[in-house]
Amino acid sequence: MEKLCNFNHEFIIVHLLLFASLLSFTNPTPSPTQDEQSQIISRFQEYLRINTSQPSPDYKKSTQFILTLAESLSLETQVIEFVQGKPLVILKWPGSDLSLPSILLNSHTDVVPSESSKWDYHPFGAHIDENGNIFARGSQDMKCVGMQYMEAVRRLKASGFQPKRSLYLSFVPDEEIGGHDGLEKLAQSDVFKNMNVDIILDEGLASPNENYRLFYGERTPWWLVIKATGAPGHGAKLYDNSAMENLFKSIESIRRFRASQFDLVKAGLKGEGEVISVNMAFLKAGTPSPTFKQKGSTQDFWGRPLITATDRSNPWWALLVEAVKKANGKIGKPEIFPAATDSRYFRQQGLRAIGFSPMANTPVLLHDHNEFLNQAEYLKGIDVYESIIKAYTSYIPPGRDSLSRDEL
Repeated sequence: MEKLCNFNHEFIIVHLLLFASLLSFTNPTPSPTQDEQSQIISRFQEYLRINTSQPSPDYKKSTQFILTLAESLSLETQVIEFVQGKPLVILKWPGSDLSLPSILLNSHTDVVPSESSKWDYHPFGAHIDENGNIFARGSQDMKCVGMQYMEAVRRLKASGFQPKRSLYLSFVPDEEIGGHDGLEKLAQSDVFKNMNVDIILDEGLASPNENYRLFYGERTPWWLVIKATGAPGHGAKLYDNSAMENLFKSIESIRRFRASQFDLVKAGLKGEGEVISVNMAFLKAGTPSPTFKQKGSTQDFWGRPLITATDRSNPWWALLVEAVKKANGKIGKPEIFPAATDSRYFRQQGLRAIGFSPMANTPVLLHDHNEFLNQAEYLKGIDVYESIIKAYTSYIPPGRDSLSRDEL
């Protein structure tokens, strides 16, 4: 009889816990009204209008903007400068169970330069055309994602949702120039160690079709200099073995290799992230330069590949896919990011990081003229991140009850 009572008691506990969990996932957040949508877009436009383009980003203004939003959401704030004049903003929504590892949503505040004369609208005007496209530098890369984080948190707080895990939002400088004075230093700091992060979401890419793109790794950047030497002489003289003649031999060899890799992509045999791309960025003469400007590693500090698992060993991947589907989104096959992002600094620490920017049916225009994101896609991305944040911060590993027996 005693065993039977214990069994019933256990059944009641499990039943109640499952019921509470289901309530947290099935209680829908009301759709925003037309006025609320206008306010959401207006806040996005305000962020886009802050000129944070390299090489002179207005970090002071962007930091103040982020802190003002954080205050309106009652988030804990911290501003760190590992390098003077390059602020890194960390926001925190504390979870109810501080023993659980936390979640980090990362974004960078800087953007690449733009040539205004080659844009249909001013790159920092955040103009909305008749089709609802928002034109601005950073609309895809990646001020959209940073603001989607914030708007998703706003909705969840308004609905009364309480995360079990702590949620961090980071807004970091200088990603577009390598991230060395920003996230690289954060990832190596005691500040980050004390955050006890288990999973990081960072930037991805737009998708021209209906499927969102998920990135579990990225290509390793090698920025190198080819130095050619040769016989000196007058610019009008014809002579053998000139430096330029010798350089052309290297350029032609690179061109042939580049074409062979590009042919694989054009034929659909490889994705952009599965080949080696080579591009000559600039040419100068007369001044010696170091051979390697930057050389990334393909392994973490323990000698493992810099990739995040997409199988059952990584519960965060499955949670992300399911959360996107719950928000009526579709997912394409896992990809290697075709360039480099700040995620590599997390993966070097042996941490799991996933690249994801919810932009479907959108041409890939990062670093391009007339970069834009449609406002409907932006708003849908907020729905997606709301679903992800709810799933991630509510996740309890198998075999661990969310409440201890003593608490029950």
